[in-house]
Amino acid sequence: MHKTLRLFFLLASNFLSQPIFSQQQPIATWNKQFESLTTTDWLIKNAAASAKVFSSADNKDIILYNGLVKRTFRLQPNVVCTDYKNMVTGQQLLRAVMPEAVVNINGKEYNVGGLHGQKEKAYLLPEWLDTFTNGETDFQFNTYTISELKPFVQWKVSDWWASNKKQAKGKILTFSFKSNLPALKDILIKVNYALYDNLPLIAKWVTIENKGTIPVKIGRVKNELLAVVEEESAVVGSPDKMKKQQGIYIETNYAFNNSMRYEISDQTLHWKIDSTYSSQVNYDYNTPCILEVYPDKVSDIELLQGSTFTSVRSFELLMDSYDRERRGLSVRKMYSTIAPWTTANPIFMHLVSKNDEEVKNAIDQCAAAGYEAVILSFGSHLNLEDSSASNIKKWKILTDYAHRKHIKIGGYSLFSSRRISDEDDVISAVTGKPGGAFFGNAPCFGSKWGLAYRDKIKYFFTQTGFNIWENDGPYPGDVCASTTHPGHKGLDDSQWRQMEIQKELYRWLNERSVYINAPDWYFLDGTNKIAIGYREVNFSLPRENQKLLNRQNIFDGTWEKTPGMSWGFVPLTRYQGGGPEAVLEPLSEHLGDYKQLMMQYYGAGVQACYRGPRLYDTDTTKKVVINVINWYKKYRDILNSDIVHLRRADGRDWDGILHVNPQLKTKGLMMLYNPLKEKITRTIKIPLYYTGATTTVMISEQGGKKVQKKLDRKYEIELSVSFGAESYTWFVIE
Repeated sequence: MHKTLRLFFLLASNFLSQPIFSQQQPIATWNKQFESLTTTDWLIKNAAASAKVFSSADNKDIILYNGLVKRTFRLQPNVVCTDYKNMVTGQQLLRAVMPEAVVNINGKEYNVGGLHGQKEKAYLLPEWLDTFTNGETDFQFNTYTISELKPFVQWKVSDWWASNKKQAKGKILTFSFKSNLPALKDILIKVNYALYDNLPLIAKWVTIENKGTIPVKIGRVKNELLAVVEEESAVVGSPDKMKKQQGIYIETNYAFNNSMRYEISDQTLHWKIDSTYSSQVNYDYNTPCILEVYPDKVSDIELLQGSTFTSVRSFELLMDSYDRERRGLSVRKMYSTIAPWTTANPIFMHLVSKNDEEVKNAIDQCAAAGYEAVILSFGSHLNLEDSSASNIKKWKILTDYAHRKHIKIGGYSLFSSRRISDEDDVISAVTGKPGGAFFGNAPCFGSKWGLAYRDKIKYFFTQTGFNIWENDGPYPGDVCASTTHPGHKGLDDSQWRQMEIQKELYRWLNERSVYINAPDWYFLDGTNKIAIGYREVNFSLPRENQKLLNRQNIFDGTWEKTPGMSWGFVPLTRYQGGGPEAVLEPLSEHLGDYKQLMMQYYGAGVQACYRGPRLYDTDTTKKVVINVINWYKKYRDILNSDIVHLRRADGRDWDGILHVNPQLKTKGLMMLYNPLKEKITRTIKIPLYYTGATTTVMISEQGGKKVQKKLDRKYEIELSVSFGAESYTWFVIE
């Protein structure tokens, strides 16, 4: 049930008096005893860290708190964040107050909330707050509401296998602001904070409502501004060479560039200097100590009467370590919680088909081998853009056939890397002509063709019952200077509007239980999987090279992504060139390589695109495929759990990974490889902290005899392992 508190206040003409407010529904009063550092590791055991909202005893402050993070806001004379604390480490992130948001309306920039008057910017003392004032042109605090956190994507779970089928829970605190300026009297701004249960995570976004009768122009919207404690003290140095604050990690739902990594795909995080911070050590005031979140290329959004603009959502995860593995585990935990659809991980093949009969044969093979889905690959005879009755009927028949066999079906569709027409392509702002896009030529999603493409995709999935969409080359952030495209006005709103079209399509599909493979970072708006990161031409290399390179790709691509968030690649037939030494067909003649490639991917919990016309060619091959799939399904829960990285493949010695999950009976599963052409024996230290084990474990090799091992004070065990030449092995840890 929602709790609502409305705060009414009278403002004197100089805006210096404090607001008077009344509580319609009471909330708990903050007790200083609540504020103690947590002693439970949230990555191993949920610390009963449920989100709560408190009021200070004097009613001046409101506090978001879940035992892992604490964020405090002063309500008088305007809302401002005064405290942002990591309850795991005790680290205070803030050194100064900032506006709650900054918005550009009709060409002018306005603060939303915030207070003025802090002279010393190196630290913030609570007793200073009563001396701060609000700004006359700033948007003024009006009311706040507290509500339960609702999912941003209404994921329809259906019968997809997933390690997490529950949506995240928490509390949303919403501050409403109005302006005393006559020109802005019809604008209502809301700043929203979502505090999650069991995560040191707060999401933040801003909405702007036009309640008037005249359209307004929305320019840059900064939904987060934090004057953070600097990471380092450097007397000289430029901002780009100095370290940024590592105690906070931020992602937004506005990231793209086909890098397969968020950090490089991000379009919204900006580190600024603070020249008003006059006591900083850097002589030129170049310390990067102001964090701002906004998309850079959005500056002209028309907001019509009765419409609402919603900013990007920033997800702010507080970090408690510099260790790469722990930081990666924290990000992966965030994703599996707030975007549970990323934990769905169906077993699929990538079919190259020439006719319907080959599709049926592939479906039959998938059903016989224990696979769960067929994806019609690029180069197949599928065209999702064909809305003709005959095409829809054909694929509806094949879909029904797959479903009767309990196999899901999907297909590939190309968006970018193609030229449509002068009227529909992205128009360069430099030349005024098509071309110059991220992929050279690309259609604009706001063009007539782009909008029709969206509608054709929806129609195809609605009419056929297809289950999977593999979208190649979705819009990668191109701006478009066209002024005739119906989906955007011009250059300055083109990126934002195209992103809105694409994200709406992804959410629409997700909420209808369609699984989405997309080569860019749209997880927070409904996509399920992205490439693990590989060079396509490497699949023309000999199989021996591919095996080792694939293990490198798996190792490198799972630091910030869970196994279910990635796909790999296994070309059964020729791909990107290469001779007989590069392909697996005939499968029965390369069965050892085929099995190891499957074990490497399934052993990492990563689904690969097994691209070809069939999964097996002989009964012997079929038996091998079935055995691997049965093994994977037996250990599916732990194989889809987080990865601890042991040793990267380099061809010089053993390499391996370790799956960990303290919530399961099988708390660990380790995959080890020997790339050498000789038998080796190695004594390996295995880090078991993230399994949740504290004293002893039982470990067995390939389902054999269990041996008890005692953990040392570093939560490690030593294990002597013997490998055959060019072989692999696996261990279960309980």
